[in-house]
Amino acid sequence: MSVPAPEDRLRRLLGGDDVAWLVRRARDRLAAGRPLTGPVTLPAATAAQRQAVSRLTGRAARPGASLSVSLDAVDAMLRSSGAAPGGLAEAVTLLTGPVRDLAAERADAAAEWTAAFAPLDAAISGRPELAAWRAWLDSTGVVRRLASGPADAGRLLSSVAAVVRRLPSRGVPIGRLAAECCGDAHALDDGRPAGSLALSAVRALAGLPFASSPGADTRRSCWAAVGVHLDELSSLVLCLGLPGDSSPLGAVLGTCRDAGQPASLTLRQLRCHAPVSLAPAAGLVRICENPVVVAAAADELGASSRPLVCVSGQPSAAAWRLLELLAAGGASFAYHGDFDWGGVRIAEAVRKRVGWRPWRYDRAAYAEALSRGGGPLTGRPAATPWDPGLAAAMEEKGLRAEEELALDPLLSDLGS
Repeated sequence: MSVPAPEDRLRRLLGGDDVAWLVRRARDRLAAGRPLTGPVTLPAATAAQRQAVSRLTGRAARPGASLSVSLDAVDAMLRSSGAAPGGLAEAVTLLTGPVRDLAAERADAAAEWTAAFAPLDAAISGRPELAAWRAWLDSTGVVRRLASGPADAGRLLSSVAAVVRRLPSRGVPIGRLAAECCGDAHALDDGRPAGSLALSAVRALAGLPFASSPGADTRRSCWAAVGVHLDELSSLVLCLGLPGDSSPLGAVLGTCRDAGQPASLTLRQLRCHAPVSLAPAAGLVRICENPVVVAAAADELGASSRPLVCVSGQPSAAAWRLLELLAAGGASFAYHGDFDWGGVRIAEAVRKRVGWRPWRYDRAAYAEALSRGGGPLTGRPAATPWDPGLAAAMEEKGLRAEEELALDPLLSDLGS
């Protein structure tokens, strides 16, 4: 009588339907990188499954609804019988094919994603203002949604890292920035993966929520906050009372000043202007956040208004260019804005870039503005380094005061 081959003995022992659950459990453990030791339990086992296990182990199954099998005992039996000299692990492979090492695959995938993020992590190292944004990328999984895999993500994040290294800028067209950092002049266009990720970083630098808001105007103002302009003609800045000179831009300013009318300047006009000719005659330039201040000054003061520049919320690329032209020529600045957290962040961005002294924009002025009205203060608090007591008072009161509430004293200053 011939002796069955080891493969035949193995299939008789573990190849039947009634022990298939046991093989599956063993395979799952191997795939997870877990040892084939200890018991496995099958709830609500059938009579056939209990008989199959009894034949396999040579022991009667214990009474009860569930069925437990010692993997150590099965491994020892397979080795001693010769059905699978390599034990249960070998048996599972022979019966079901090679087992994927899922734990190793997960570790490899994690390493690939870490490598994909490495260029970005290097670019933002030492930049705490981008730490929360970097954590947001991980928590939302936005990069994994935009990229087809780690290799694609690595290319994408290398481009974004190159963009982030250039921000904030002193004024660069977005197409040029995209071409130089991404190798594609349209890579930062609205809806492109690099554009979406870079814009979220820009919003972080501007102190705004990282997710984009819809609308070209919002996108334009966000990029402008870090010195990037979408085009030279739609980026504008409003001013009143700035002195003119012999240049084409100076002629526009002089005409508007003499007429007591605001001037709306394009980035293109400002990019063509030398810095030294604006500031000497300007002296102290006051900065406001809202166009209503400019309109009121033009209405009430006209040609007698002191020089005034309006940043109109988040400064545009044109606003940054004008302020920097004035600063380069020696002008000094005094700033006023809304008493809310967004206004505080705008003020601090301007302070860091060109410097200013408060213009009725401190704790005392906040209390005075609240005496005229106010509303609920919402959003994330921000520091006020020029007067730490201002931020403390705003948090304590929980009220905002918009710039319009201070129009009378502001106009008095502009007319004196």
